[in-house]
Amino acid sequence: MSLALIVFLIVFVLVFLLRMPIPMGLMVACIFYFMVSGDPVKMVAQQTLKTFYTNYTIIAVPLFVFAANVMNSGKVTDKVFGFAKGFVGRFKGGLGHVNVLASLVFSGMTGSAIADASGLGKMEIDSMRAEGYDDGFSCAITAASATIGPVFPPSIPMVIYSMLSGASVGALFMGGMVPGVLLAVALMLYVAYIAHKRNYPRSEKVGAKAFLRYSLAAFPAILTPVILLVGIYTGVMTPTEAGAVAGLYAMLIAIFAYRMLSWEGLKSVLKDTVRSVGSVSLMIGAATCISYIIAKEQIAVRLGEMILGLTSDKAMFLLVTNLSILLLGMFIDTSVIQVVFVPILIPVARALGIDMVHFGVVCVLNMMIGLSTPPFGMLLFITSGVSGTPLKDVIKEIWLPIGVMLVVLAVVTYMPDVVLFLPRLLINYQG
Repeated sequence: MSLALIVFLIVFVLVFLLRMPIPMGLMVACIFYFMVSGDPVKMVAQQTLKTFYTNYTIIAVPLFVFAANVMNSGKVTDKVFGFAKGFVGRFKGGLGHVNVLASLVFSGMTGSAIADASGLGKMEIDSMRAEGYDDGFSCAITAASATIGPVFPPSIPMVIYSMLSGASVGALFMGGMVPGVLLAVALMLYVAYIAHKRNYPRSEKVGAKAFLRYSLAAFPAILTPVILLVGIYTGVMTPTEAGAVAGLYAMLIAIFAYRMLSWEGLKSVLKDTVRSVGSVSLMIGAATCISYIIAKEQIAVRLGEMILGLTSDKAMFLLVTNLSILLLGMFIDTSVIQVVFVPILIPVARALGIDMVHFGVVCVLNMMIGLSTPPFGMLLFITSGVSGTPLKDVIKEIWLPIGVMLVVLAVVTYMPDVVLFLPRLLINYQG
């Protein structure tokens, strides 16, 4: 281990101890490395900028961020929630089921767990509170269901993974569909169990006419993922072009179909998008620098040799990967895991013959579980904050949903066809 790498690791740890903004902290750690190693920073900067200029896939990130912000500010969430309530609200524990279904529908529009929890979250928790649900349970199921967002397409983390691994974005999107639905079904089974155990109420039954009205109102929003996925998989548009279509379509329905986005609201959306994209851009820039350091220090090669020396079994490697990401997710932001840890594992997974699309979906699902994992799961803080529920109450209720999500993770990890079935069937994906 070189002196420069030791300095990098020390600064990297200090970044988290001092609670610096993560993108800037990672850049600072990289700068210290270059100062000690004497490497030409100009060359690395040129390589980083080249990543932005030549990688067409990256452009999809700000476009999907913009679409997610429009969906939130345009109150499209109201329509999605109304549709879900009319569809599954009549079952016992109805609003818990509504919570999960609304997240599944909303995930097809935003690709972001944070957007789901902050957009739908308050509305869902307030509605559940009004019908007598425990606040801790309401927040926990809201946090857990929000993890569906980046698993079911479109998905911002999958776009970034595609950039890191070279895997097809279209195949990744399609590979996430079945796991996303499986996750929703598993969480609804959990809701049904808790609802019967605690005697949670059914929501007021919605008549056929009212349900039709809710469905028609939500139809323009629900059509978003259909347009995107059909466009991508028929070859009419690339995933990046689909991001542009998503942003434009979201803006049009928010302004004209729902008349809920004013000029001032649009300016606010643009400001929020610029802030988010700035943070993501710095993160991707840091990822490029860290990739350079990993390659120069041969970290991935050494780790690969070490793992292959211990075992060449795919199942064991995937188990170690899952346990590592789950453990890191308890303490570290998922974006750091994605840009620092996952790129180290990708060459090892490739050497073991693991399909890159399958591995990507496993990693994304695992990282999203980390967003709900105590003590530092971001979704726990968001749901606690928007509802005013003490964090300890949310943490007390989140363990069972985490167990449910881990069962789904195990199925997705050790049954690759769950991920690869649709890509192979619909787009002739060969891996």
